[in-house]
Amino acid sequence: MPKIIVIGSSNTDMVIKTAKIPAPGETILGGNFFMNPGGKGANQAVAAARLGGQVHFICKVGQDLFGDMAKKQFQGAGIQTDFVYQDVEYPSGVALINVDAKGENSITVASGANGQLSPSDIEEASSIFQRGDYVLIQLEVPLPTVTFAIEMAHQKGLHVILNPAPAADLPDSIFPRLHAITPNETEASLLTGISLNDPDFARKAADVLLRKGVPHVLITLGAQGVWYATAFESHHMSAPQVEAQDSTAAGDCFNGSLVVGLSQGMTWPESIAFACKAAAISVTRMGAQASMPYLHEL
Repeated sequence: MPKIIVIGSSNTDMVIKTAKIPAPGETILGGNFFMNPGGKGANQAVAAARLGGQVHFICKVGQDLFGDMAKKQFQGAGIQTDFVYQDVEYPSGVALINVDAKGENSITVASGANGQLSPSDIEEASSIFQRGDYVLIQLEVPLPTVTFAIEMAHQKGLHVILNPAPAADLPDSIFPRLHAITPNETEASLLTGISLNDPDFARKAADVLLRKGVPHVLITLGAQGVWYATAFESHHMSAPQVEAQDSTAAGDCFNGSLVVGLSQGMTWPESIAFACKAAAISVTRMGAQASMPYLHEL
């Protein structure tokens, strides 16, 4: 079976669901509290594993209660954890999340050990790159580590899919090393300079990323689906319409599911439809990893 290597962050999410997200200086009483495993890397690894992917996860957590819990949860999901490092100095990452009545959220992250994942850690895990097929990576770990991992994977002939989240400026040297890039609208605007107010935003932003050297561009549009573009085709793909409860980790679910589809031989349109369906299910549930669907649910 094709192997998927996910490189990224692991956090513990502390979530409050309330009527609205508080404004600066505002205190809101009431709401429900949840504590769930999260982090973009971990979310994507769990999403892929639940849908049948053979997943190796590279991350760094603290040598603390949250780190121990995360590692056990990864193992319980069937994820290979040989390179889930535990840092003795820095605590595990934590995210504070507010979710309003419409399912929209605001998130603040204390990166902790995630910020210590280094190129040398990736080098230490090079043995799994020899046996991998796809690498999925995001931007919640240091950019030098991201660029090192992308270069290593590219040199070894793996297909690299970059989810450029959270939004950040990237060196142009990264783009030709990628097999695909999957920004949301905000991230695509930052990477391309195309205004979100432009009525032809998705097409223009995708064209810029194609010119930078990425062969497959997927701009995720939330409930509106995905704009997919290559040098030979470009079109909009819709998403199933659902009543959202919590949009936290919907993009992570999409990315983890997309890589599973590709690794199992689906075409790009088939993989995107598969991932949109998984993400639509995830937003009907509270939590990050807790919301990731299993294959039988799709």
